[in-house]
Amino acid sequence: MTALLAGTAFCIARGVYGRMSPTTVESLETFIVDLPTTRSHVLSMATIHRQSVVIVRIHCSDGTVGTGEGTTIGGLAYGDESPEGMQLAIDTYFAPLLRGIDATHPALAMRHIAGAIVGNHFAKCAVETALLDAAGRRTGLPVSELLGGRLRDRLPVLWTLASGDTEHDIAEAEEMIARRRHNAFKLKIGRRTMAQDVEHVGAIKKALGSQVSVRVDLNMAWSESVARRGIAMLADVGCDLVEQPIDRLNRAGMARLRATSAIPIMADEALRGPQDAYDLAVRAAADVFSVKIAQSGGLFAATRVQAIADAAGIALYGGTMLEAGIGTIASAHVFATFPELAFGTELFGPLLLTEEILTEPIAYNDFALVVPDTPGLGVTLDEDRLGFFRRDRVSRATISAPGPGSA
Repeated sequence: MTALLAGTAFCIARGVYGRMSPTTVESLETFIVDLPTTRSHVLSMATIHRQSVVIVRIHCSDGTVGTGEGTTIGGLAYGDESPEGMQLAIDTYFAPLLRGIDATHPALAMRHIAGAIVGNHFAKCAVETALLDAAGRRTGLPVSELLGGRLRDRLPVLWTLASGDTEHDIAEAEEMIARRRHNAFKLKIGRRTMAQDVEHVGAIKKALGSQVSVRVDLNMAWSESVARRGIAMLADVGCDLVEQPIDRLNRAGMARLRATSAIPIMADEALRGPQDAYDLAVRAAADVFSVKIAQSGGLFAATRVQAIADAAGIALYGGTMLEAGIGTIASAHVFATFPELAFGTELFGPLLLTEEILTEPIAYNDFALVVPDTPGLGVTLDEDRLGFFRRDRVSRATISAPGPGSA
């Protein structure tokens, strides 16, 4: 018996019951790329002409490399994180905590991060995405399988009409329908008067017809009293959904609007993770949740938001922070595990960019996005394109160039 116990202890020490030596995180790499948009993207709080994205790479001791992405809308105009801030936080605070940690247990690694770093949901999401991508590549499994298993391989994707010009938006929508790329549309409103916005929405809905879904996003632009009148008018012109009409902190107001609205009210800016999801559900302050992996605090957190919504009978919608390829596919893997997606998704971020940073673009066809079924995220970055659009490209070239009179 003594010999058996000694042998067992030796086996455990040597990793027979675990691993000979755990695969650890060796280093983190971050850099920002600036990618032009195909057109101006007009929101109530900002107009976007380019999207800045921080890329995170986690290098593991077994040679596996996982990639994540962090971005937001309009720098700090939308929320309290920016690509520049994410990069600084990851380099300064996340990296020292992760170096040497077991890379084969992403959830445990993120629990370690959560215990040491408050907030920083977008940065946490970027790091968690990279850890899950590495784990998937190592095990040969798609990220969706690491999150419990996908229930669908395709996700319906709408398109946001955000030029602000009615005729231009109608023509753009008709082109998308003809190409079978999108047949549902969200309109960004809130910069003009309420009456002008309703007229804009009504004209587009009339032009596109009853078979096409038209929704609106206020990005918190209206007061509660304006929203009460505006939502009723939007319902009259055929609008199907109103996203975050008032300030995210006015949850009592959201509940009052929801109680009297003829069309569903969706929470977006108000929904920053599972705790918010629970509070909104208890208050009956939303008919629909716009789930965003970055805003939720990561992929695991987004699945907890979904579970709360399902338990409360709240419908789901797959939101976007206008991510490029990595963040979009990470979101797709999460949304593919949701039992229901009553209002589809808006994972069109890469389609808004003039430049493709993946070696093989995400597949969009028949009004849907195809979720990859290969290991990890299932996408590969185009290193040449990344190198060209890296923000530090010019500064590095300047630093490395020999000065006047150099030998």
